[in-house]
Amino acid sequence: MTNNIDDKALDLLCRAILTLETVEECRKFLEDACSHMELRTISQRMVVAKMLSEKSVYSKIIKETGASTATVSRVNKSLEYGAEGYRLVLSRLDSKVE
Repeated sequence: MTNNIDDKALDLLCRAILTLETVEECRKFLEDACSHMELRTISQRMVVAKMLSEKSVYSKIIKETGASTATVSRVNKSLEYGAEGYRLVLSRLDSKVE
């Protein structure tokens, strides 16, 4: 997955994220670290992953999220054959009461 990403830099980012304790802290960090478009893109992919895990059909996902068919397909591929990251966070989110 990290083909062109410096592993030490990615580890630093991951460790930084793990220090955050609240949604507000996380939002502040992400707003500083990411562009508006990057946040929109990653947020959209998270919603797509959630909807796919709930067995929503592509047409509904595209309509509700504005994601392209390519994005939905990419996220679906990650859910099916990826590193299990989406499934891990989705299962943990499901187990938390909001």
